[in-house]
Amino acid sequence: MATKAPVVLIIRDGWGENPNPDHDPFNAIKIARTPVSDRLSSEFPVTLLRTSGEDVGLPEGTMGNSEVGHQNIGAGRVVDQESVAITKACRSGRLGENHVMASAIARSRDAGKMVHVMGIASDAGVHGQLVHLFAILDLCRELGHTRVAVHLFTDGRDTGPFSGKGFVEQVSRRCAQVGHSSVATVIGRYWAMDRDNRWERVHKAYHALTARGGTIDAIKTFPDPASAIQDYYDRPLSPTQQGDEFITPRWIAASPQAGLSKRITDGDTVIFFNYRGDRPRELVQAMVLPEFLGSVAPSPDSGVRGFDRGEPLDVSMVTMTRYWDALDPYVSVAFPKPPRMKHILGEHLAALGMTQFRCAETEKYPHVTFFFNDYREEPFAGESREIVQSPKVATYDLCPEMSARQVRDAVLRRLADPSGERVIIVNFANGDMVGHTGSLEAAVKACEVVDECVGSITDAAIQKGGSVIVTADHGNAEQMFDPATGKPHTAHTTYDVPLILVGKAWKGRALRSGGRLADIAPTILDLLGEAKPAEMTGESLLIPR
Repeated sequence: MATKAPVVLIIRDGWGENPNPDHDPFNAIKIARTPVSDRLSSEFPVTLLRTSGEDVGLPEGTMGNSEVGHQNIGAGRVVDQESVAITKACRSGRLGENHVMASAIARSRDAGKMVHVMGIASDAGVHGQLVHLFAILDLCRELGHTRVAVHLFTDGRDTGPFSGKGFVEQVSRRCAQVGHSSVATVIGRYWAMDRDNRWERVHKAYHALTARGGTIDAIKTFPDPASAIQDYYDRPLSPTQQGDEFITPRWIAASPQAGLSKRITDGDTVIFFNYRGDRPRELVQAMVLPEFLGSVAPSPDSGVRGFDRGEPLDVSMVTMTRYWDALDPYVSVAFPKPPRMKHILGEHLAALGMTQFRCAETEKYPHVTFFFNDYREEPFAGESREIVQSPKVATYDLCPEMSARQVRDAVLRRLADPSGERVIIVNFANGDMVGHTGSLEAAVKACEVVDECVGSITDAAIQKGGSVIVTADHGNAEQMFDPATGKPHTAHTTYDVPLILVGKAWKGRALRSGGRLADIAPTILDLLGEAKPAEMTGESLLIPR
C-alpha cells in the first residue's frame, strides 16, 4: 500500500514477551499499567519476532543486545557478528596466525615489557568472551612472554549482579594453569565501560590501571580477586549500587607496592579483548589520544572534557575490533570489521529520495544512528537526527522515566511539521536501562512511561494517515527476577518481542509469524510501497490480501 504519509518505527528497548505465567509476579511489563499497548494489541495486527542467537548472527542460545539488534533492523538481513569469527579463531588455536596480535606480544617480549590484557569478565557474550581472553593468555605462553597482567571489568548488567566472583575466579585458575600471568585489577564496568562521557567514572578506572592522574592511597589492595569482590558485596557504595557493575577499582597484590608493579606504564602493550565498540571507547581515548583533557566530548554531569590523566601514556594498544574511526591512528585492530553492507535501510531510503529522522536519548542514540547504519558515523542524505540528554543520575532506577517524554516531544514536533520526514525511527531506552538495575518497581514505572509516550506518537501518526511499527530490539523488563539464583535478573532475555502494526489501513489484517528483526526493514519499505533491494534477505511481515 503506497502512501505519502509517515512511517514510524518505535523501538521499545528491552520490551519482550515472557511466555512463562510463573514469571508474572516479576514481569514488569505484565505488572505495569499499559492501556496503550493493550489497546493497540487488540485493535491492530500483532506478531512475535526472534531477537537472539542465529536469528541475529550470534551463536545459538546467545541473548541479543541493542547493538546487534539495531544493526539487524537497519540492515534488513541477518548480520553475522564479529564475535563468531573471533571465537572460531580462538577455539581452533589459530589466534597465533593473527599478525596484529602475535606481533604485538612478540615485540613486548623482546623489549622486556609487560602485556596487559583487559576486558569484561562475563559469560553473557554481549561485550566480550572469556574464551577470547584465554586464547590470548595461551598465545602469550606459546610466544614465551612471561610478564602478563590481567585487568578485569566485572559485569552485573548482562549477567547476574553477584555472579562476578565466579567469573573472576575462573580467570584466576586459568592464569595459574598458563603461568606467568595473574589478575592484577578488578573494576566494575560502571567505571571502566562508561559510554556517556561521564569522565568522572572513567578517571577512577584509568587511575587504577595506570597509577596516574591521582594518588594510589585511595585504591584498595587485596591478596586475591575473590576477597576483593566479596569486600564490595559486603560494603557497596550505596543501596542502589550493589553488585558487580559498581565494584570500585581495586588492586590484586600482596601489597600496594607489589600492585604498583603491575600497572600499565610506558612501553607496555595493552590488549583490550572486548569486541563491542561503544563501551571501550572512552577508556581507550584516555590511554592513547595525544591531546585529551579539553579535547574530548564534555561530561553531561560536570561539563568537563576529560580529566587530568597525569603524564600521557606511551603504550602499544591492540583492540579486538575497530572501536571508533577516531582511534584508528593510535591503535592496532586485531579483527578489522568486514566491508560495510550496501543498501541498508538508511542508505536505500536516501537513494529513493526519502527523508528520515532518528531520535533517542543519550543511552541509545548510537544505536539508532551508528549501529543502525552499520557503523557509519555520518548520516545519509536526507537523514536528520536529534539526541536528547539522558538524566544525570547514578542509576536509572532513581529516574525510571529517564528522558522518554522529551524524546516523545521531539518526535511529535516532526510529525506536526508539514515538512516532517517520511520515515521516523525512535528508541525509548527505559525498559532496557531501568531493567538492568534489577529494580522491579522502577521497571514497572519505566514501562508505564514508555506506554504513555507510544500512545502520543501513534495518535499523532494516525491523524496524518501514517503507519507505526511498535516493536523492540530484545527483551529485558519482562523478567526482573531469577528464580534459579533467588537474585534480581538484570540481563537481557532470549524471549521473542512483540511487533504491532498500527494504522487505519491495518485493522483486521494479519501479520506473518516466524519473523525476526531482519524482517523489519523490508516491512517498512513495503509500507512505503517500495521494493526491497536484493541485498536485504529479510522478508516483509505483511500478508498480501
